[in-house]
Amino acid sequence: MALTLRSSTSFINLKDTKSIKIPDDFSGKVCFAQIKPSCRLRARNSMQETQVSHERLLTLEGRQNEQREKLHGFSGTHGKNDSRVPVFVMLPLDTISMGGNLNKPRAMNASLMALKSAGVEGVMVDAWWGLVEKDGPLNYNWEGYAELVKMVQRHGLKLQVVMSFHQCGGNVGDSCSIPLPPWVLEEISKNPDLVYTDKAGRRNPECISLGCDSLPVLRGRTPIQVYSDFMRSFQCRFKNYLGDVIVEIQVGMGPCGELRYPSYPESNGTWKFPGIGEFQCYDKYMKASLEASAEAIDKKSWGRSGPHDTGNYNQFPEETGFFQRDGTWNNEYGKFFLEWYSGKLLEHGNRILAAAEGIFQETGAKLSGKVAGIHWHYRTRSHAAELTAGYYNTRQRDGYLPIARMLSKHGVVLNFTCMEMRDREQPENCSPEGLVRQVKMATKTAGAELAGENALERYDTGAFAQVLATSRSDSGNGLSAFTYLRLNKRLFEGENWQHLVEFVKSMSEGGRNTRLPESDSSRTDLYVGFITGNNVKKVKEVALV
Repeated sequence: MALTLRSSTSFINLKDTKSIKIPDDFSGKVCFAQIKPSCRLRARNSMQETQVSHERLLTLEGRQNEQREKLHGFSGTHGKNDSRVPVFVMLPLDTISMGGNLNKPRAMNASLMALKSAGVEGVMVDAWWGLVEKDGPLNYNWEGYAELVKMVQRHGLKLQVVMSFHQCGGNVGDSCSIPLPPWVLEEISKNPDLVYTDKAGRRNPECISLGCDSLPVLRGRTPIQVYSDFMRSFQCRFKNYLGDVIVEIQVGMGPCGELRYPSYPESNGTWKFPGIGEFQCYDKYMKASLEASAEAIDKKSWGRSGPHDTGNYNQFPEETGFFQRDGTWNNEYGKFFLEWYSGKLLEHGNRILAAAEGIFQETGAKLSGKVAGIHWHYRTRSHAAELTAGYYNTRQRDGYLPIARMLSKHGVVLNFTCMEMRDREQPENCSPEGLVRQVKMATKTAGAELAGENALERYDTGAFAQVLATSRSDSGNGLSAFTYLRLNKRLFEGENWQHLVEFVKSMSEGGRNTRLPESDSSRTDLYVGFITGNNVKKVKEVALV
C-alpha cells in the first residue's frame, strides 16, 4: 500500500491510507511506502551513562572537576519520571511571508495533518517584530498569524508562539532574511548606539541593545514599552485562543530569541565554532552603565572600557590574558566586570518578563524564555564562551541558578537548547551533557519548569535517544515539553519520519523502556547541522521539486 501526495512538504505514516485528494498546485510529488513502527529507540541505562561520563571527567581534569560538579549540583541519584512529555515541532522561519500572509497554506495544511497523525502535540511559530509592526509604530498586522491559528485549531493541535524581537538571518539554520522593522532601522541609522557593539566598533543589527531598555529612543517609546505594546496587541487579537489553542508564549529577550548577548555572530564569518566570542558592551549606553557601576564602588578606572586582554572572537581561552586558567576573569577587576555584565542581562530579562507576565496572566497560556546551550569550553576553568554571552558560569560559580530563579519568579518555563548533543561527538573541552545536567539541577533548585529543544537539525536515532535520556528526571528536572527543530522536507523523508514517530511515542510514555543504540552510524556533522545520511536506506520513490 502506498500513499501519494502532491505537496511542497510531504509526509508518510498516516493512519488512513485511502486516496486523499490534495490540490493540484502543490510543487512536488512524493511517494512513500507506508511505514510500520519497527523497533523502539533505545537508551543506555542513565546511571551507567552518568558513571562513564564522571569517570572520563575525572581522568581528563582531575579531582577539581569533582568539586565543580558538586558546586553545580550534579547528582548521581536517579529518580523516576512517569510523566508524558509533549512534543512540538518548529514551523519554517518564513511561515508568514514578507507581505504578512500565510506561506503555502495548502502545503502547511497537509503538513499539520501529518504531524497530528504522528501524535505531535503542536507546533511553534515565530511572530516576527519585523513583519508584524513593519508598516509603522503601533501599526500591527496579525492576519497571516490568524489564518495559521485557525488552521492549527482545525487539526486539533496546539501552538507555541515566539515573540521574536530580533532579526532573522545570519545564524545557524537561518534560511531567510527578516530584518527589524524599517522604522526601527531608520532610528538605528540615526543613532547606531541603539544596537550591540564590540570593542572594534562593529555594530550588530540583530536586536536592540539592552543598554537602552528604559530610554525613549524609539520614537518616544522605550524598547521595553515597544515590546510590551507588541505583546499587548497580540494578546488582544488572539484572546479567544489563548490557553486553548495558543498554549505558550515564548518571550524573545535577545539574539535568536535567547536571553544572551550576541557574542558569537556568524554573519560575514565574524565568529566560527568553537571560538570564545567577544563581550558586547561598547555602545554608549552600556559604557555609561559600566562607568556608573565603577564609580559607585570608587573604582573609576574600571569603568573606562571593557577588559583589554580578552582576545578576539575565534581564539581559545588559553590564548588570552583574561580567560586563561588563572587569568583576569578570576581577579577582583574581572569579577566586578563579569558581575556587572551578567547582571545587566538578568535585569533585562526581569524587565521584559515582568511586562509579559502582566499582559498574559490569567490567559491560561504559559510563558517561557530561551537560554542558549553554550557548551564549548565548558570543561575549562573560565567557561569563556559562556562569559562573553552573559552567563557568569565558571568552575567556581553557578551562572544558571540566578537565571532560573529570575524566570521562576515570573512563573516562566526555562527553555534550553542542545538537548540532543553528546560529549563524545564534540571537540575537546566541550560538554553539552555536563551543561544540560547543570541546568536541570538549577531549575530544580529554583523551582522552575524546564523545557528543551535540539540546537541543530538532527534526524538520527542517536540524537532522538539522547533527548529521551535527558528528558527524564534522573538528575534534576525532567522536561515538561520538547520542541523539535524543524519542519522541512527532510523531516518527511524515509527513516527520518519513522524516527520522529517513534520518538514522539516514546516521549508520550515519559521516555521509559528505552536505551541508546550501540553506536551512532549516521556520521553527523555537528558543526553545520546536517546529517550526511550515508547509512540511511533509500526510500522507493522520492521526487521533491
